[in-house]
Amino acid sequence: MRHQGEIPIDLARCVPPVAMWSLSTLPKFLPAGTVQQLLDHCERKTPQGKRNYAVLLLLARLGLRACEIVALELDDIDWDNGRITIRGKGGRLAQMPLPSDIGEAIASYLRFGRPCCTCRRVFLRHRAPVRGFAHSITVSSIVRRALIDAGVDSARKGAHLFRHTLATDLLRQEVSLDEIGELLRHQSPNTTALYAKVDLTALRTLALPWPGGTR
Repeated sequence: MRHQGEIPIDLARCVPPVAMWSLSTLPKFLPAGTVQQLLDHCERKTPQGKRNYAVLLLLARLGLRACEIVALELDDIDWDNGRITIRGKGGRLAQMPLPSDIGEAIASYLRFGRPCCTCRRVFLRHRAPVRGFAHSITVSSIVRRALIDAGVDSARKGAHLFRHTLATDLLRQEVSLDEIGELLRHQSPNTTALYAKVDLTALRTLALPWPGGTR
Protein backbone atom coordinates (compact mmCIF):
# COMPACT_ATOMS: atom_id res chain seq x y z
CA MET A 1 0.00 0.00 0.00
CA ARG A 2 2.92 2.33 0.73
CA HIS A 3 4.45 1.47 -2.67
CA GLN A 4 1.16 2.25 -4.41
CA GLY A 5 0.79 5.53 -2.54
CA GLU A 6 -2.37 4.56 -0.66
CA ILE A 7 -0.83 5.21 2.78
CA PRO A 8 1.81 7.81 3.74
CA ILE A 9 3.55 5.74 6.44
CA ASP A 10 5.91 2.82 5.79
CA LEU A 11 4.57 -0.06 7.92
CA ALA A 12 7.18 -2.62 6.82
CA ARG A 13 8.75 -2.70 10.29
CA CYS A 14 5.38 -3.66 11.78
CA VAL A 15 5.24 -6.95 9.84
CA PRO A 16 6.31 -9.76 12.20
CA PRO A 17 9.23 -11.91 11.04
CA VAL A 18 8.71 -15.50 9.93
CA ALA A 19 9.46 -17.90 12.77
CA MET A 20 12.63 -19.95 12.29
CA TRP A 21 12.35 -22.82 14.74
CA SER A 22 15.46 -24.67 15.86
CA LEU A 23 16.13 -27.85 13.83
CA SER A 24 13.14 -27.05 11.61
CA THR A 25 14.97 -27.58 8.32
CA LEU A 26 16.17 -30.72 6.58
CA PRO A 27 19.84 -31.21 5.64
CA LYS A 28 20.44 -31.08 1.88
CA PHE A 29 22.34 -34.10 0.60
CA LEU A 30 23.09 -36.02 -2.58
CA PRO A 31 21.55 -39.43 -3.36
CA ALA A 32 23.52 -42.55 -2.46
CA GLY A 33 26.41 -43.19 -4.85
CA THR A 34 26.35 -39.71 -6.36
CA VAL A 35 29.51 -38.52 -4.62
CA GLN A 36 31.47 -41.50 -5.92
CA GLN A 37 30.06 -40.84 -9.39
CA LEU A 38 31.30 -37.27 -9.13
CA LEU A 39 34.75 -38.34 -7.92
CA ASP A 40 35.08 -40.89 -10.73
CA HIS A 41 34.27 -38.15 -13.22
CA CYS A 42 37.02 -35.82 -11.98
CA GLU A 43 39.81 -34.90 -14.36
CA ARG A 44 43.12 -35.69 -12.62
CA LYS A 45 45.80 -35.17 -15.28
CA THR A 46 46.22 -31.39 -15.09
CA PRO A 47 47.65 -29.56 -12.05
CA GLN A 48 44.29 -27.92 -11.39
CA GLY A 49 42.50 -31.24 -11.75
CA LYS A 50 44.82 -32.88 -9.21
CA ARG A 51 44.17 -30.05 -6.77
CA ASN A 52 40.41 -30.14 -7.19
CA TYR A 53 40.27 -33.93 -6.81
CA ALA A 54 42.18 -33.75 -3.51
CA VAL A 55 39.86 -31.00 -2.28
CA LEU A 56 36.76 -33.02 -3.18
CA LEU A 57 38.13 -36.11 -1.42
CA LEU A 58 38.68 -34.14 1.79
CA LEU A 59 35.09 -32.94 1.62
CA ALA A 60 33.66 -36.35 0.78
CA ARG A 61 35.68 -38.62 3.09
CA LEU A 62 36.31 -36.44 6.15
CA GLY A 63 33.44 -33.96 5.88
CA LEU A 64 35.71 -30.95 6.22
CA ARG A 65 34.31 -27.45 6.07
CA ALA A 66 35.41 -25.19 3.22
CA CYS A 67 37.18 -22.84 5.64
CA GLU A 68 39.15 -25.79 7.07
CA ILE A 69 40.43 -26.73 3.62
CA VAL A 70 41.41 -23.12 2.96
CA ALA A 71 43.40 -23.01 6.24
CA LEU A 72 45.16 -26.36 5.71
CA GLU A 73 48.96 -25.97 5.77
CA LEU A 74 51.80 -28.26 4.75
CA ASP A 75 52.87 -28.77 8.36
CA ASP A 76 49.37 -30.00 9.25
CA ILE A 77 49.97 -33.29 7.43
CA ASP A 78 51.82 -35.95 9.42
CA TRP A 79 52.90 -38.34 6.68
CA ASP A 80 54.79 -40.69 9.01
CA ASN A 81 51.79 -41.36 11.26
CA GLY A 82 49.04 -40.92 8.67
CA ARG A 83 47.28 -38.06 10.45
CA ILE A 84 46.07 -34.61 9.51
CA THR A 85 45.50 -31.61 11.79
CA ILE A 86 42.32 -29.65 11.12
CA ARG A 87 41.99 -25.99 12.09
CA GLY A 88 38.31 -25.81 12.95
CA LYS A 89 35.90 -23.15 14.14
CA GLY A 90 37.07 -20.86 16.91
CA GLY A 91 40.69 -21.81 16.31
CA ARG A 92 40.16 -25.33 17.66
CA LEU A 93 42.63 -27.95 16.44
CA ALA A 94 41.66 -31.57 15.83
CA GLN A 95 43.71 -34.50 14.61
CA MET A 96 42.09 -36.95 12.24
CA PRO A 97 43.29 -40.09 10.45
CA LEU A 98 44.49 -39.50 6.89
CA PRO A 99 42.88 -42.15 4.66
CA SER A 100 45.20 -43.62 2.05
CA ASP A 101 43.21 -42.36 -0.95
CA ILE A 102 43.26 -38.80 0.37
CA GLY A 103 46.96 -39.04 1.15
CA GLU A 104 47.71 -40.29 -2.35
CA ALA A 105 45.65 -37.51 -3.94
CA ILE A 106 47.33 -34.78 -1.87
CA ALA A 107 50.80 -36.26 -2.52
CA SER A 108 50.12 -36.37 -6.26
CA TYR A 109 49.08 -32.72 -6.21
CA LEU A 110 52.09 -31.64 -4.13
CA ARG A 111 54.56 -33.48 -6.38
CA PHE A 112 53.10 -32.89 -9.81
CA GLY A 113 50.51 -30.11 -9.61
CA ARG A 114 51.25 -27.54 -6.91
CA PRO A 115 52.98 -24.38 -8.19
CA CYS A 116 56.40 -23.50 -6.73
CA CYS A 117 55.66 -21.01 -3.99
CA THR A 118 56.86 -20.00 -0.52
CA CYS A 119 53.28 -20.07 0.77
CA ARG A 120 52.72 -22.83 3.33
CA ARG A 121 49.09 -23.38 2.43
CA VAL A 122 48.45 -26.81 0.90
CA PHE A 123 46.08 -25.65 -1.83
CA LEU A 124 47.05 -22.72 -4.02
CA ARG A 125 45.59 -20.65 -6.80
CA HIS A 126 46.78 -21.62 -10.26
CA ARG A 127 46.64 -18.07 -11.56
CA ALA A 128 48.82 -15.17 -10.59
CA PRO A 129 49.31 -14.10 -7.93
CA VAL A 130 50.09 -17.66 -6.74
CA ARG A 131 48.95 -17.92 -3.13
CA GLY A 132 46.50 -19.77 -0.93
CA PHE A 133 42.76 -19.55 -1.44
CA ALA A 134 41.44 -16.15 -0.32
CA HIS A 135 38.18 -17.49 1.12
CA SER A 136 35.79 -20.43 1.30
CA ILE A 137 33.94 -19.41 -1.85
CA THR A 138 36.79 -20.89 -3.91
CA VAL A 139 36.14 -24.35 -2.44
CA SER A 140 32.41 -24.04 -3.10
CA SER A 141 33.21 -23.04 -6.69
CA ILE A 142 35.24 -26.25 -7.10
CA VAL A 143 32.23 -28.24 -5.88
CA ARG A 144 29.84 -26.39 -8.18
CA ARG A 145 32.01 -26.99 -11.26
CA ALA A 146 32.44 -30.67 -10.36
CA LEU A 147 28.66 -31.13 -10.05
CA ILE A 148 28.06 -29.46 -13.40
CA ASP A 149 30.81 -31.41 -15.17
CA ALA A 150 29.45 -34.71 -13.81
CA GLY A 151 25.90 -33.82 -14.84
CA VAL A 152 24.63 -33.95 -11.25
CA ASP A 153 21.50 -31.85 -10.74
CA SER A 154 21.39 -30.41 -7.23
CA ALA A 155 19.59 -27.40 -5.80
CA ARG A 156 22.54 -26.83 -3.47
CA LYS A 157 26.04 -26.66 -4.93
CA GLY A 158 28.16 -25.49 -2.00
CA ALA A 159 30.93 -27.32 -0.16
CA HIS A 160 28.66 -28.08 2.82
CA LEU A 161 26.60 -30.34 0.57
CA PHE A 162 29.35 -32.99 0.87
CA ARG A 163 29.35 -32.73 4.67
CA HIS A 164 25.60 -33.34 4.82
CA THR A 165 25.88 -36.19 2.33
CA LEU A 166 28.63 -37.90 4.35
CA ALA A 167 26.52 -37.78 7.52
CA THR A 168 23.49 -39.15 5.69
CA ASP A 169 25.48 -41.98 4.09
CA LEU A 170 26.87 -42.95 7.51
CA LEU A 171 23.33 -43.08 8.89
CA ARG A 172 22.39 -45.48 6.10
CA GLN A 173 25.28 -47.68 7.27
CA GLU A 174 23.80 -47.62 10.80
CA VAL A 175 26.56 -45.47 12.27
CA SER A 176 25.34 -43.81 15.47
CA LEU A 177 24.69 -40.08 15.75
CA ASP A 178 27.36 -39.85 18.45
CA GLU A 179 29.97 -41.30 16.09
CA ILE A 180 28.87 -38.99 13.27
CA GLY A 181 29.10 -35.99 15.60
CA GLU A 182 32.62 -37.03 16.57
CA LEU A 183 33.71 -37.32 12.94
CA LEU A 184 32.18 -33.96 12.00
CA ARG A 185 33.59 -32.43 15.22
CA HIS A 186 30.29 -31.00 16.40
CA GLN A 187 30.52 -29.21 19.73
CA SER A 188 26.89 -29.95 20.61
CA PRO A 189 24.87 -33.16 20.09
CA ASN A 190 21.95 -30.94 19.04
CA THR A 191 23.84 -30.09 15.86
CA THR A 192 24.13 -33.76 14.93
CA ALA A 193 20.49 -34.37 15.89
CA LEU A 194 19.44 -32.60 12.70
CA TYR A 195 20.42 -35.73 10.73
CA ALA A 196 17.96 -37.86 12.71
CA LYS A 197 15.28 -36.43 10.41
CA VAL A 198 16.67 -38.31 7.41
CA ASP A 199 17.18 -41.61 9.25
CA LEU A 200 14.04 -43.15 7.76
CA THR A 201 14.78 -46.63 9.12
CA ALA A 202 14.77 -45.40 12.71
CA LEU A 203 11.83 -43.04 12.13
CA ARG A 204 9.64 -45.88 10.86
CA THR A 205 9.84 -47.52 14.30
CA LEU A 206 8.36 -44.36 15.82
CA ALA A 207 5.56 -43.81 13.32
CA LEU A 208 2.05 -44.38 14.64
CA PRO A 209 -0.50 -46.30 12.57
CA TRP A 210 -2.74 -44.13 10.43
CA PRO A 211 -6.31 -43.91 11.80
CA GLY A 212 -8.60 -46.19 9.86
CA GLY A 213 -5.83 -48.48 8.62
CA THR A 214 -3.91 -48.59 5.36
CA ARG A 215 -5.59 -47.48 2.17
